[in-house]
Amino acid sequence: MDLGLKDKIIIVTGGAKGIGAAISAVLAQEGAFPVIIGRNEKDNLQHLALIEKAGGKGWQVAAELTNPAACEQAVAAIAAQFGRIDGLVNNAGINDGIGLEKGSYEQFMQSLHRNLVHYYLIAHHALPYLKTSKGAIVNITSKTAETGQGNTSAYAAANGGRNALTREWAVELLPYSIRVNAIVVAESWTPLYENWINTFADKEAKLASIVARIPLEKRMTTPEEIAQMTAFLLSEKSSHTTGQLIHVDGGYVHLDRALV
Repeated sequence: MDLGLKDKIIIVTGGAKGIGAAISAVLAQEGAFPVIIGRNEKDNLQHLALIEKAGGKGWQVAAELTNPAACEQAVAAIAAQFGRIDGLVNNAGINDGIGLEKGSYEQFMQSLHRNLVHYYLIAHHALPYLKTSKGAIVNITSKTAETGQGNTSAYAAANGGRNALTREWAVELLPYSIRVNAIVVAESWTPLYENWINTFADKEAKLASIVARIPLEKRMTTPEEIAQMTAFLLSEKSSHTTGQLIHVDGGYVHLDRALV
């Protein structure tokens, strides 16, 4: 299916690693022009090299998204380079384990900047260009907002905020025909997920116990599967879909636990 994304300028925050890297790659495969915003220029350029080797195109801006000024400067650099922005994927973040009992105010606020505040800032600064292009926004979020996880209050709160912003922006941006949707991720194998698994004494047993609870095919969701849904939601093929929280999770969140 041709998604009609050819030559579209689409920002992907955290687009050089994990799920973000898969999104950037799939967008390039569809003929779009992903623009990676990530803190590490070397990582950004390495992933762009892979995209170009596969026949795609892209660009990058190195920016520390916990810095509000850097968010504004990154969007300004993209606008100056291309003169337009056709889509935005807010993806960057990390499950940083800032809990209630052992966390602190400072850690909690830092986590919100790592995981939520830049979602607002990048969208805010990109909005004038998205209004012109009637572009689309996709927010990548996590099941932790709906299921809880334990010892990750800040990340769960950030994802609750991502979900709420998705619905709020879908309403606010109706007059501009800007669609806003979210993809809720449950269990997907990424470098950050691997780091978390490695914190357990018996990591193989922990991973097996998680996979066993995923209803569809007893396997983890691939980053590419999340990326394919992202591309669809950015495209005109989903032209009457907005304000939706779409779970790409093999039924992990909503299907009956008795199934597993």
